[in-house]
Amino acid sequence: MEPLFEESIADISELHKFSDEDMKVLKTVDSAAEELVLSETENYLKRQFNKDAVKTCKKHGIFAIPVEIESGGRGMSPIVTLLAKERLGQVGLGLSSFLNVQIFLGELTLQRWANKEQKERYLKPAVKGDKILAFGLTEPDIGSNPESMKTIYKKRGGKFVISGSKYLITNGSIADNIILFARSSENKNEISSFIIDSKSAGFSATPLKEKIGLFTSDTAFLELNEVVVDKADILGRQGHGLSIAYSGLVNGRFGVSAGCIGCIEDCLNVVSNRAKERIQFNKPIGKHQLVQRHIAEIAKNLEMARWPAYFMAVKREEYDKSPENKTLIKEMDRQTSLAKRIASRLAFESADHAVQVFGGLGYTTLASPGRHYCDSRVTRIYEGTDEIMDLKIASYVLGDDFKAFY
Repeated sequence: MEPLFEESIADISELHKFSDEDMKVLKTVDSAAEELVLSETENYLKRQFNKDAVKTCKKHGIFAIPVEIESGGRGMSPIVTLLAKERLGQVGLGLSSFLNVQIFLGELTLQRWANKEQKERYLKPAVKGDKILAFGLTEPDIGSNPESMKTIYKKRGGKFVISGSKYLITNGSIADNIILFARSSENKNEISSFIIDSKSAGFSATPLKEKIGLFTSDTAFLELNEVVVDKADILGRQGHGLSIAYSGLVNGRFGVSAGCIGCIEDCLNVVSNRAKERIQFNKPIGKHQLVQRHIAEIAKNLEMARWPAYFMAVKREEYDKSPENKTLIKEMDRQTSLAKRIASRLAFESADHAVQVFGGLGYTTLASPGRHYCDSRVTRIYEGTDEIMDLKIASYVLGDDFKAFY
């Protein structure tokens, strides 16, 4: 098993007693990560989605890890789920982003809000790896304030007709189904969530290639021109879409935090090896004190990122038992905001330090520090920008009367 992953398991065992089944799952995840390293690198350099990720994750049951057993999942605890995502984050944040949407924004949102029939039709196939999911919230001009979305729906007979566009949607052009949010044409305050079939008439997805990084993660622009949706495919209650969106984003921040820890771990691994092997001025660069400073910064960042996320996973167990409890909802929102804000910033900083240790090679995507540097920047934007996370954190300190956004 990868050493830093083992270290994480040992550290968190102070908070959680791992069962034999837990360890079996974590060893399986470690094997899956090892299998994906080469294909993730090759596809990154080709700037294309890594199709092997679907095959490998399906083979090892990765999609099933956190999902309830009755929906075909493995029913693993939040701590095991976080560690699994952490290990896969070492491979690359493109893989991490794909899994973040498939599992955290997709499957866990369906688990929380879908009815029995919807779980049979959409969740169970996703858990098996037979359906890819996407989460259609962001629009070309709408990001941090989804309440102002422009995509609309109107009633037509016993069905709904949706028109609009969504932007920067992970898994958008490879998804079979999209959890999509739209506003009522009759009531601007009514936002609902729908499960869209990507094969529907009037639906199109255009891959977006003009990205700084995340080249193995599919990103797309979605257009909906009077896409017809059955009433049976409303997710949750009509008009309850924002609650579903916000709960999905809490799930997403959980996953982003874990993936960023994996990114920091890989940075630490590769700079340690580089510092011992590369010779400059007749000695390994690791013997130069200023190089040691970069390595020390990454090591410190790893510890600072781990513990808010691990505590978040502990609190998540409480929340999962009572997802309607308003106190726990608020606490979960606070913990995921803290963990995501800290881990995403430290991942970007760690990648920067790693690039510096690698020198000229670090400025290429041939080496993982260059890939991490390009990829980690977006973790400070998606699933909640740095600024929104800071406002959330401050409002929890000062109280609801000081909320700077709504």
